[in-house]
Amino acid sequence: QVQLVESGGGLVQAGGSLRLSCSASGRTFSIDAMGWFRQAPGKEREFVATIRWSGSMTVYADSVKGRFSISRNNAKNMVYLQMNSLKPEDTAVYYCGAKTSGMKYDYWGQGTQVTVSS
Repeated sequence: QVQLVESGGGLVQAGGSLRLSCSASGRTFSIDAMGWFRQAPGKEREFVATIRWSGSMTVYADSVKGRFSISRNNAKNMVYLQMNSLKPEDTAVYYCGAKTSGMKYDYWGQGTQVTVSS
């Protein structure tokens, strides 16, 4: 089992920045990749960014490219999402996910609310 806990959400004005953190514990040696997803009210959960647990490969959704940056600290079992130039449409609950094998994310955190005011 892998446990994930997000933090760092909050209320920010448009154009501002926030950094989300995700702490992983448990069987972290089994993690292949970590990702950030978000879900706005009335919408389905959508992919934001992902990073391999080893190596440097990252992938971003087109809607956040150039504004968001995902990074990790393996020694601390942490993954971060730096969000700059925030827009009201970035408002959502942000979830951290861990993938151990295959294409499916196996573990999820409880989510952290990000609200961007116009």
